[in-house]
Amino acid sequence: MEKRLRSSLQTSSEEFLKSATKQSLKSSKSYLKTLIFGISSSSDLCSSLPLSLHQSISRYIQIYQTLLEPNPNPNPEKSPCSPPTKRVRRSSGRFKNKVEPDSDDEKQRVLEKLQILAYIMNLCVLHPKKAFSPVDLLPGAQELHVNLIVLEADGVLASEISNLCEEWWKGDLEGRESLISQFLPFLLSRSLTLKKKQDVHRVCALREAFAMFDFEDESIEDLKLLLIRCVIAPVYMKTDEGRRFVAYTFGLNAQLLKELLAMIRSQIPFGRKSMLEAYGDIVFRAWKVAEGEYRDEIENGFLQGLIEGAIYASSVEFAASIRRVLGAFINQRTTNGVEKLLFRLAEPVIFRSLQVANSNVRQNALYLLLDLFPLEDPEATKEVKDTLLDKEFYLLERLLVDDCPDVRVVAVEGSCRVLHLFWEIIPSPTITKIITKIFDDMSHDICHEVRLSTLNGIIYLFGNPQSHEILKVLLPRLRHLILDSVLSIRTAFIDLLLLVRDIRNFQFNKVVELDVLLSTLANDQPHVAQKITRLLMPSYFPSKASIEEACNRCVTLVKRSPVAGARFCELAVFEGASLESLMELVKVFISLILSPNMLNTDHIEGSLQAAANLCSSLIKEPSYTHALKELFSGEKLKCLLSRVSNTRAQSSIFNIASVISVDDVAGLLDECMALITRCTGLSEDIEKQAEVRSAHRLLMSCGWLDNMVEVLASLLQKTAYRCHIKFGIEIPKLSIFSAKRKNLKSSGKFSAQRKHVGGKKQSSFEEDYAIAVGIAWQIKDLLKSEDTSKAILASQNLKSIFLALKIICEISILHCIHCEYMHVAPVLAYTDLSLHLTLQNVDISSSEGCGTKKSDGSDSSSSSPKATLEQTLSHMLNCTEKLLGAADSEKYGQSASVSEQAENKTARPSKRRCKEREEDAMDHSDGGSVYTEAKKLSNKVKMLTAVLKFMADASAMGFVCHNHEWGLKFTSGFVRFIASTLQKQHNNRTHFEEDVKDIILCLKSSFTYAAKLLSLALRDTTEDSPPPSQTFYLANDLLDIIISIELFFGHGYAARLVAAAKTWLPDLILALGFGYLLKQSCGEEAQWTGIDSIRLHFPSWLLALVKTELSELSKVGLEEEDERVSEPEEFRAFKKLVGMIVTLVKGNPTILDAFGEIFLIGSIVGLERKDYSLVLGLLHYVRVKLFKQEDRDWGDMMLACLQDMYPRIERQIEEEEESDEEERKKLDSARELLEPVWMYHIYETGKVSEMEE
Repeated sequence: MEKRLRSSLQTSSEEFLKSATKQSLKSSKSYLKTLIFGISSSSDLCSSLPLSLHQSISRYIQIYQTLLEPNPNPNPEKSPCSPPTKRVRRSSGRFKNKVEPDSDDEKQRVLEKLQILAYIMNLCVLHPKKAFSPVDLLPGAQELHVNLIVLEADGVLASEISNLCEEWWKGDLEGRESLISQFLPFLLSRSLTLKKKQDVHRVCALREAFAMFDFEDESIEDLKLLLIRCVIAPVYMKTDEGRRFVAYTFGLNAQLLKELLAMIRSQIPFGRKSMLEAYGDIVFRAWKVAEGEYRDEIENGFLQGLIEGAIYASSVEFAASIRRVLGAFINQRTTNGVEKLLFRLAEPVIFRSLQVANSNVRQNALYLLLDLFPLEDPEATKEVKDTLLDKEFYLLERLLVDDCPDVRVVAVEGSCRVLHLFWEIIPSPTITKIITKIFDDMSHDICHEVRLSTLNGIIYLFGNPQSHEILKVLLPRLRHLILDSVLSIRTAFIDLLLLVRDIRNFQFNKVVELDVLLSTLANDQPHVAQKITRLLMPSYFPSKASIEEACNRCVTLVKRSPVAGARFCELAVFEGASLESLMELVKVFISLILSPNMLNTDHIEGSLQAAANLCSSLIKEPSYTHALKELFSGEKLKCLLSRVSNTRAQSSIFNIASVISVDDVAGLLDECMALITRCTGLSEDIEKQAEVRSAHRLLMSCGWLDNMVEVLASLLQKTAYRCHIKFGIEIPKLSIFSAKRKNLKSSGKFSAQRKHVGGKKQSSFEEDYAIAVGIAWQIKDLLKSEDTSKAILASQNLKSIFLALKIICEISILHCIHCEYMHVAPVLAYTDLSLHLTLQNVDISSSEGCGTKKSDGSDSSSSSPKATLEQTLSHMLNCTEKLLGAADSEKYGQSASVSEQAENKTARPSKRRCKEREEDAMDHSDGGSVYTEAKKLSNKVKMLTAVLKFMADASAMGFVCHNHEWGLKFTSGFVRFIASTLQKQHNNRTHFEEDVKDIILCLKSSFTYAAKLLSLALRDTTEDSPPPSQTFYLANDLLDIIISIELFFGHGYAARLVAAAKTWLPDLILALGFGYLLKQSCGEEAQWTGIDSIRLHFPSWLLALVKTELSELSKVGLEEEDERVSEPEEFRAFKKLVGMIVTLVKGNPTILDAFGEIFLIGSIVGLERKDYSLVLGLLHYVRVKLFKQEDRDWGDMMLACLQDMYPRIERQIEEEEESDEEERKKLDSARELLEPVWMYHIYETGKVSEMEE
């Protein structure tokens, strides 16, 4: 090939090109390069080859254009100076029907020949000896350049042409300005499309060529759009060459500059950090080289707008984004002219903005001041600078006590930042004044964010060593923050102590007393405790000391504070303590406990707890398992048990035995059972709960859990029997020990335990009941764990437990209003057990009484697990029905037969037992105090909440989805009962102060469960199954209860319910729009008389809304207020909730229509009652709050109400003409509110009509 090419080159240039175009570019590149570069300057080819190239290029381009179009452009030289916005990229599929397949092949052959010719042209330009004249080569190069857009479909050819134009420009060859009009837009477009950094680098290198364009010409618009696109292209923003190029384009044209700045401005709200910083860098680069009108536009048009925007931004995030762009100038303030510029732009607005009424503006201005600090004129005198600096410090001090907590947060952290950066130049009195205020006032601020910012600021200030001397004196003033109620503040304070510990001449125990640290370690959250452990490790378990020394120090810690020491040992492994040293520490603790020198009880307890914690860490490493088992033999555990005298120490021993799985633990079992059965008060005693759990774990690890369940079952049945004796309740004929027992070695021991428990002196019913409450708590707790839950459900005593809990549960609910000691734990255990039976498909109906798991193919009969749950639910509803005073058993949607089957009949009691129950009904509490109405309500609410939780959980699991009305009716009854009770006790609210927290906590949970039931009922709505009307009633009742809480307990407690309601607002809104849902399910023929529902039970929340609306009007007031809303309350919490509801419904016109219908129905009821204040208040809310006053496009449901209501109002006005003037004015005002909507739909839409009476 090379010989043939060389031979043709010697013949003539035409023969050479003819021969070269027969080759492929890829195979001939090296040969062509050798031949072209070998041509000498004296060769005739230097003049003939450029001419031949031009002729060949022109000929092949003409052929290609002929193949593309029937009538090609005869004058391609007259192409526009810039490419069109969208270039035609012809695909092969577009022309398949127009051009024959051989035409496509021909086009490809032409393009390949042009590739060769373009490459040869490139070689001529790059000739090492410059043998070819640029003037001779220029016509061929221009021919290729002019047709670049036509030829760009071939990537290889387009690349060769762009390389040619690029080399021509870089070589500063003659006529280079004629090779940029198509080439530069092509290269720019390719860099934006392919997003390659190499292309961006090429564009940047050619940036000066862009100055050759006439940006005033109309044809330049496409290029301008490409340049503007560069501003939002990440490939340009992320590379230094890209930013340099974009900055250069700012100086090309004044109008282009404005458009580029406008694009940057539009991107600021959405830009990422890196993009915003890139924008700042670009603008700064452009500003440095700009002059005249260009600099003026950047300074006064763009930067001034940014500074004002940073101050008046609508959100903190938006302001921060703007400041990030400004940061490029702020960080370069040492550059000549920058500081002067910033001062000139910011000074007129920033000081004024720091003192305005709007807290957002003050906060934004403060952020900007801190970024610019110190803001000063570099050309001013020292006196002027000092005066301005004093002004800035004065404003900083003023903002430290700003009314807005957010401003104070920024002021505290900003002041510490200023002190850190400029400590050396700030006068000492100013430093003392600011730092004293931060330590003495801001650390005690009522807002926890301000207190946290104080700690963060002090930590940052420690970065300046010159501040250490004064901080050493002031730090003890922050010691109260270690006991702060907010976790993040306590964590930050420990972080401060960790920082102080590592600074020379600082001692953290001088900042806060060691006893306080240890108390916090013992009682605080794990995150805080772990940080304190890290703080104390060098002192109490140093890694650099010998193991013996480290153990002695840790023992000292345990003796000083047993609980803290035990916690320290628990967390030490996470702070780098070696397992070898921890194993030695366990031996030391055990030796101390068993030593002749008796430790006191607290030390023994702490040492055992520490050993138990250490064992939990060590057992995870298999290499220490054998050593631990050897250390804790059965005999040693018995010895340890003999040394302890309280249950907490016993619990630690049980934990050790269960963790290590000790083989011989027979001596511990009796103690375990004693701890488990002495469970009075367990449900409220957290420490005792931990002890009982340790006993459970030990019994589980030893396989004795079933025996424990047998003992618990016997105690529950004893209490159930005493319920039968005391209250006359019927019990099933089931022997206490009828279940088959396993032949275990320790059955005798457990029998002895039962004998011991039952052989005590006769206990009172209240004592037995208290034990049953503790056992119920244990059963519920055991059901939480998968392993223990399986053991419970597989127990032979499962049926005994279930039936005994059923009896105790019924007594607990029915007599909670008479006996203060009645507890909710049996209800929770009974319902939880029922759910687990159903969930695990366990049948307890067999005569043996054991739990057997039914196979998937079992028949669904009345004895199935699901039937058991339904019977439990029916039983619960019957009990709560009696508690709420409802006599009709069908109130909850059950048939009489089902109710009778589920209800436990009460036996006919003897006269003695009747008298006993009457006396019990008058029971006082243990302390002799009267069983107050508040305590009764608290007990009732707890019981009802437990039942509601069970109902919600069962529905959520899909066990009772067939009938939601049970749950909805019960919940409505519960909520109305609470509202009614609070209304009756309205004058005795002071009696509820002690129990209000428990009541509100239960009501908050109840609200969540009720809303969950509501959501499930709405979720199951289909065309065949419309939503029950109870959804509408319940939604209103839930809003009413918030009103009752706010009236009775105040805004703070109502706000807690509002917080719970926030998650469920969409469901509440849908339920309130019940009429719309019914239409969606049943069609237009659906009939729902919402007005009858509201007539029957007018929602209190509508009355409250009327009251607040009329109060805001301040023109008319209610002369006779409804007794349910009689207090002059503002309903702040409720107004906030309704505001959130309105915001949501406005997003959906259909839901808005259904929601608005409620207000109009309420107004119609008000007209019927002649309560015109009610009418005016509701209509004013609809016209002003629900809709904008100019908005008259109401939905069909509201217009149907309007059609009924407007004529009524007119008739009522006529009837009231001779009566009370004040009432007629209210009706007139109501008509004026509706008249624009009425007239609009009468004459514009025709959706309502005037009808004869």
